Amino acid sequence: MLFVIGLLVFAAVSLALVAVSSRRASALETRMDTLRQVTRTENAPLADEAAPFGDRVFRPALRGVGRLAMSLLPTSILKNVEQQLIMAGSPTNVVTFASIWLGVVVGGAFFGLLMGLSMGSFGIQTFSMLVFGAVVGYMLPRMWLKSRVGKRQKQVLRALPDALDMITTCVEAGLGLDAALARVAERTEGPLGKELSETLREIAMGRLRRDALTEMGDRTGVEDLIMFVGAITQAEQLGVGITQVLRVQSEQMRVRRRQRAERAAHEAPVKMMIPLVFFVFPAFLVVILGPAIIELTREL
Repeated sequence: MLFVIGLLVFAAVSLALVAVSSRRASALETRMDTLRQVTRTENAPLADEAAPFGDRVFRPALRGVGRLAMSLLPTSILKNVEQQLIMAGSPTNVVTFASIWLGVVVGGAFFGLLMGLSMGSFGIQTFSMLVFGAVVGYMLPRMWLKSRVGKRQKQVLRALPDALDMITTCVEAGLGLDAALARVAERTEGPLGKELSETLREIAMGRLRRDALTEMGDRTGVEDLIMFVGAITQAEQLGVGITQVLRVQSEQMRVRRRQRAERAAHEAPVKMMIPLVFFVFPAFLVVILGPAIIELTREL
């Protein structure tokens, strides 16, 4: 009986020791994990210090300024800027553009203030120069972005008729639409080739072709490309032969290109009036009337 009681007491003590040791082990592991986390936290600044100065200081500051500018701008303007950046080929992101935009506005206002102070003491004229500099700084980035969008759209519009002729030829030769688009993307340079490659990449990843083509039209903002995508989508939905649709779209594209060329030719004389009036005609007057004016001054 005493042996059984002693055995039970030994077992109880052994279990208690095992429990205590397990608790100490878990506490030790907890402390070890804490030390590891502290070590990682302490080593993180060392890794950041090894990074370049621009990555550690300039880019975070630029992002902070961009967030400040985005908080000051209305949501509609931000959406418009984001859409224009996409149409321009994404030269930068919205945060970076907003930070640069804010910097240009502040720089323009500061330059206007300096110009006003150089003319005299601070007054209405100096305040007007400050406001004028801020307005110019506000308009310059938007004008630059619109010019990038217009330039890219012209490149797409210039390459679209030839690309559509090539697509039509490839489809008539027996290739599928995706294969024809891939062939045109390989042989087309510029923004149109990049957009076709991006669209084919999205299709290969499992996206519907009509959705990928529609987004391509939205990314470029070119009306002719949007109409072509709409015709392709409608032909797929109605079951119309894609070859006939491509042939009709190719002919219409060539007609619209000829019409744009004729319109540009008709607008050329009107556009030439400004340099003629302000630059060419004054030079002619100086050359023609200059000797006569000199002779008249000598006679009188």
